[in-house]
Amino acid sequence: MLAAFARAMQPAPEQVADPARGALARLAKRRDQLVLMRAQEKNRRSEADDRAMAERIGRLIEVLDSEIAEIEADISALIKAEAQIADDAKLMRSLPGVGPVACMQLIAQMPELGRVGPKQLAALAGLAPFNVDSGAFRGKRKIAGGRKRVRDALYMAALNAVRRADPFKAFYARLRQAGKPAKLALIAVARKLLTVLNAMMRDRKPYLQTKPT
Repeated sequence: MLAAFARAMQPAPEQVADPARGALARLAKRRDQLVLMRAQEKNRRSEADDRAMAERIGRLIEVLDSEIAEIEADISALIKAEAQIADDAKLMRSLPGVGPVACMQLIAQMPELGRVGPKQLAALAGLAPFNVDSGAFRGKRKIAGGRKRVRDALYMAALNAVRRADPFKAFYARLRQAGKPAKLALIAVARKLLTVLNAMMRDRKPYLQTKPT
């Protein structure tokens, strides 16, 4: 039965785990934890009711700054040391809006880039709109599930892209003029960025040399 299922469905083979990408994912996760801790401590410092306590918190923030800088240096060194990862990073960074943090998260957490279709990739990233329907009722389409950290990284990339890159800025403006809420329009830009990235990785060509499909 299992053999018949495989012949009928022809599922794509799973990729072998890449130790370097696993190491990058662990570093990225730790960086996220430290950045969150730093933000929490900064909030506490702003609420401190005496100077001595604010100074104590400030010293901890300096330690966290140092740890974050060290991890970011390790991440940069790992990316440069691995030829395939370095090549992936170079391609990704050619796309407007994709900075070092988004690039790092995509490499670590989206090994499917360039290997699956855009709809499947959008679902994996949690950027695919799902129906909220029941009988004759037609609800609003919503995104759900997927890899939250990837979705967050692409959302920030979309924010950068609509500020700096004319094609994405124009796409965002058209959606807003059509009455789409700002957040919904940014999600659409993030999904478009992911589609373009997928084509870039598939064709191994930088932005402006790629035709997304």
